Amino acid sequence: MDAIQQHMLDSYRAAQLSEPAPPPPGRHDRAVLRDLYRHWLTHPSTRAPRDDSSPSAPPSPSGA
Repeated sequence: MDAIQQHMLDSYRAAQLSEPAPPPPGRHDRAVLRDLYRHWLTHPSTRAPRDDSSPSAPPSPSGA
């Protein structure tokens, strides 16, 4: 089921229960992306800096 079909089903259920219809899909996408970008700009990375002074082999894909 895609977002449009889910929205249609939710709208139908809301109408049957005399509740307000949900917002259409994608309505708040720009605001969410803008907030995420602002958060990314204002909060430093939490990853530890990598120490390149000690040679080490990269982890193997098998995990061994």
